[in-house]
Amino acid sequence: MRDMWRQATRGSLLHGGRAGRESAIAAEAEAERRTLAMPAIMSPVQFPGRLLPKPTPVSLRRFAETPVVRRAINVIKDRIASMDWQVRVRRGVLPGDVDEVDRKLNALRRMLEEPNPVDSFRTLIEQVIEDALTGGFGAVEMEPTGDVERPAMLWAVDGASIRVNGKWNGQAETARYAQALPGQLESSAVDLRDDQLMYVRMNPRSFTPFGLGPLEVAFETVNQFLSAHRFAGKLAANSVAQYALWLNEATPTQHDRLIRWWQDEIEGTGRVPLLSTEQKPEVLRFAQGTDADLRLAWQAFLIRMVANAFGLPPLLLGLEGDVNRATASELADEAFRGAIQPLAQLLAGQITRDLFAKCIGWREFEFIFNDLNARDEGTELAVQVQLLQAGVLTVNEVRAMRGLGPVEEAGK
Repeated sequence: MRDMWRQATRGSLLHGGRAGRESAIAAEAEAERRTLAMPAIMSPVQFPGRLLPKPTPVSLRRFAETPVVRRAINVIKDRIASMDWQVRVRRGVLPGDVDEVDRKLNALRRMLEEPNPVDSFRTLIEQVIEDALTGGFGAVEMEPTGDVERPAMLWAVDGASIRVNGKWNGQAETARYAQALPGQLESSAVDLRDDQLMYVRMNPRSFTPFGLGPLEVAFETVNQFLSAHRFAGKLAANSVAQYALWLNEATPTQHDRLIRWWQDEIEGTGRVPLLSTEQKPEVLRFAQGTDADLRLAWQAFLIRMVANAFGLPPLLLGLEGDVNRATASELADEAFRGAIQPLAQLLAGQITRDLFAKCIGWREFEFIFNDLNARDEGTELAVQVQLLQAGVLTVNEVRAMRGLGPVEEAGK
């Protein structure tokens, strides 16, 4: 991949001369990736020690591939990944107090749009959100390049392979994380400092260094849903009749003759069977054969529990009962405010604090999603117009909120 990136950028570097080419190659060589891209292909054996592994990642990722959970993850992930975003000067910092503001803003945006030779911002952030929703362990490796035009390079890391140092003392030079292959000893793990790894924890708690993903909350519910779904599928696909024909006082010979006659003359032909016996045959039913046997109400209840774990209304997972136009709008807004917006703000804060401040050292800038203030464009526009008319905001401030550059005043 490194050679492909060099060939792709060689044409643009030729215009900058030998000095530009050498500086770019040197910056790229300085930002070598330390973690492995896909460590889960090894044996899933783990050894206890100082570095604590995240439990049950294999089961969680298997459940993440089922239809109901996949829908819940995609509702949140696709909405955040498709949001418009911007990098701006942090609130409370004047642009005049920062050296080379425009150059640094362009460098940060280029770094996020092209985080590494393979990914774009969307493909990178989708991997992080997927791991965060699955197990609460979204991770990104950050390596500074020393290049002012691309201050760092980013790689998505398998969060299940990251082990957390439970005895981290808060010092920058002490390793806080480590990537260990399944079955790898602790001494062979790749140590990562706090400024080298962005570790996204959902639902952080004081008694554990790990986060809690929505799928972990719904683990038992998803397991029960899959069991009920398999049972219903087998019952619905069962071609054996759920009844039997009982003939009273039939001899074994008569019993065998009846079976051969039924298989040879009646079964599969559509003919009307005619029986002449001393006593009328009786039909014994083994099941009712209705929807109650499929446990559909129980499955609908489990889907509601999965939706609750992800903070989504059941409407978005396919349960459309008792929903009209008014309630659907309210439920969609509830999904945005309760599930999408909190995770988007968490990611924005992680990028601002870990990437901009810790890794690069540019604490004057922040990352924000432009679509978090209001879901409805008309409502957001009306609020901004009212604030402009009241003198609360200026034109440039409103343009900054919408991701646009400032307008130069007349005479300057």
